[in-house]
Amino acid sequence: MLDYALTDVGRVRTRNQDYLYSSSAPVGKLENLYMVADGMGGHRAGDFASRFLVERLILYVEKCQEENPVRILKEGIRIANHELLDKSLSSEELTGMGTTLVAATVKNGELIAANVGDSRLYLYRNGTLSQITRDHSYVEEMVAMGRMTRGSRDYLAKKNIITRAVGTDRALEVDFFQKELLPGDLFLLCSDGLTNMLSDQEIQSHLAGGQTLKDRVEALIRSANEHGGKDNIAVILADPQISEVGVC
Repeated sequence: MLDYALTDVGRVRTRNQDYLYSSSAPVGKLENLYMVADGMGGHRAGDFASRFLVERLILYVEKCQEENPVRILKEGIRIANHELLDKSLSSEELTGMGTTLVAATVKNGELIAANVGDSRLYLYRNGTLSQITRDHSYVEEMVAMGRMTRGSRDYLAKKNIITRAVGTDRALEVDFFQKELLPGDLFLLCSDGLTNMLSDQEIQSHLAGGQTLKDRVEALIRSANEHGGKDNIAVILADPQISEVGVC
């Protein structure tokens, strides 16, 4: 497994509320682990929320004896959600905070992902980029009901309204996705600081070619900043090297 991760404050914000974690080495019973969290809240609440969630999840995974990746992530997120909400309710400074999360791990040639909010996971296969996760956002709910057109002016104006976040409700629903990987596949985790600045087609273009993972990640962040850099940007690009290890 090869990977490269990078976050950037962008050109407008003064504080980075994105937090990421990237490990191609085992974490507890997971063979690898990747996470992007995008915090929300005033003062330092957003930075606190994203960092707390990721660090709390790492601690849980390291100690968990469960073997199934979905059950590991599901229980870890449940516990972290309750703890983050308790923190929010116990401190006026942290009131109203929350965070998105997209997490991924690969086991036996299968990509397993969890998401809450609008941070995304993409699969890049044979030159084509496909979004694996589904945004928990107002605009996507409107699109699903046929009340809004994706990419319309109204869609773009309300794109940042999310309908689900970690740390805002006891009864948190987490979506899980599983995808068999093929030789040559790459996968990408990112915050909306990337996807609000670049279209899927633009992201796909940056992933094409023979550059290193580092080159491609840096090019994505540079391009997002050139398009305005209106938010913090977090990107993880991973090569599971299925062609080398084979599918078990």
